[in-house]
Amino acid sequence: MTHTRPPGVRRRRRLGALAGLAAAALALSGCSITIRSQQDPSIPADTMLLAADKGTPMMERNFNPYLVNKRAASSYIYEPLVVINVLDGKGTPWLASKVEQPDARTIDYTIRDGVKWSDGEPFTVDDVVFTLNLIKKFPTLDLKGAWQHIASLEVKGDHLVIHLKEDDAPAQDIISQTLIVPEHIWKNVTSPDTWRDPNPVGTGPYTLGNFTSQQYTMDKFDGYWQADRVQVKHLVLPAATSELDVATKGFDWAYAFMSDVQGTWVDANPHNKYWFPPGGIIGLMPNLTVKPFDDLNVRRGLALALDRDKIADAATEGYMKPAGQTGLILPNQEKELDPSIPDGGLIKQDTAGALAAFAEAGYTQKEGKLVGPDGKPFSFSITTANGYSDWLRAVQEVRKELGALGIDVQIKQPQPPGYQQAIQNGDFQVAMGGMGAGVVFQAFNATLNSEFATPIGKATASNFGRYRNPQADALLAEYKSTVDPSRRLELSHQLQRIVYDDLPVISMYYGGLWGLYNDAKFTGWPDAEHPYAPPQTYDQTPLLVFTHLTLRKDGE
Repeated sequence: MTHTRPPGVRRRRRLGALAGLAAAALALSGCSITIRSQQDPSIPADTMLLAADKGTPMMERNFNPYLVNKRAASSYIYEPLVVINVLDGKGTPWLASKVEQPDARTIDYTIRDGVKWSDGEPFTVDDVVFTLNLIKKFPTLDLKGAWQHIASLEVKGDHLVIHLKEDDAPAQDIISQTLIVPEHIWKNVTSPDTWRDPNPVGTGPYTLGNFTSQQYTMDKFDGYWQADRVQVKHLVLPAATSELDVATKGFDWAYAFMSDVQGTWVDANPHNKYWFPPGGIIGLMPNLTVKPFDDLNVRRGLALALDRDKIADAATEGYMKPAGQTGLILPNQEKELDPSIPDGGLIKQDTAGALAAFAEAGYTQKEGKLVGPDGKPFSFSITTANGYSDWLRAVQEVRKELGALGIDVQIKQPQPPGYQQAIQNGDFQVAMGGMGAGVVFQAFNATLNSEFATPIGKATASNFGRYRNPQADALLAEYKSTVDPSRRLELSHQLQRIVYDDLPVISMYYGGLWGLYNDAKFTGWPDAEHPYAPPQTYDQTPLLVFTHLTLRKDGE
């Protein structure tokens, strides 16, 4: 669950074949298998069984919120200044009670009063300053890249004023997500970049209970600053959370893709529900430094050749829809959409149009092959990551559809670390990847900013296709310098048009956030009608969920 993917994308986990697992509470009827799931009667009504962490096969007692192999519940212990809903980019003030931007170079945080650390010590602005200076001193702890934007810190009473290096209004969303740690404990840690933080002290709603390598528990922090909004008193997080476990052992909340979610999850228990909202755009990333993908007509031909309905169905078993070519995640970001772009940016398959675009680039069909101006058949490879089954199914469908036009597509499948290295270094022709993010500026910046367009062989963090466009750079720079929402929307429309017209990434379908939950004991879960948070069990947004859930009353 924690391996790296392009923005907005999480790896799917596959439900294994169930036929040979008769010992797992399966009720057999003829040749069919019906899964039954009942909640563990030994777990009290105020306790949640949570599939949020996973042992490999055992769990290490590591709650350092800045380490990549930390326990998932560290983000239930440590809190940010603002919690950002990755579905729509909306921020909810958290350890900062108020955030203001008097100009594009200044952020003014009012640090919340009355907050305590779980050991009873008061939380103050000094803890925030300490944390920010800590991640500056140890850059590997700066997970969001806050110090790429910060020039200096200034304390004014209970206010922390952050002065930015330049006009950089979107920096607020990045800095605000930094998890804050207690100065009175962490100041004595000699190596915070390797420390495992075995007995964490945070401001969050939960504290660590019992811990073993197979399971750990969390207990509600009664001194939590919004304790009245937290009704789940205990959490149980086992190390064994396979999809079969999730389907049969009565979990209250899990994050997992399941084949036939209706049959394997919903039908297993009348209280089992799911919500799979889109969380990113999955597409083809052409390497724009490699011919012929530097030719817009070639990219347009590829975009018009694809049947996105078939690709989405093949990749996600029909759970997710085809994605538009705007860089926006719909319907999450509907309010941002440029109304002048037809069909919400969705590109329909147009074989004649694809062949016409290829012809503009000098490609013609001969004896069942699409032949280029050099007389050679059009052939290229698509790089994906081994084990990403949805991506592989998508690539296989793409290969089939392009093959119908006479294009030969090979599939490369390095292991995930090798895939990541390949896209960062530009060692690919076309790669599976994505675009889109809950924060609009971050989505376009990661896709279009030429600052990321490093030479081939030099790693980059974003814009893996090495797209360069002075107009896009100018729009991004202006976006950074304005705090006017109406002007930002105008700039967003222009950036959408660039993504739509220039095809730096060829969108195909939405990647899902695979939320499974049971409302027998707890109600108030996020869903399509109440999208206050994504249904994910990791990162910061579970804080929104825990403060919305309520205990189901008898008779409800």
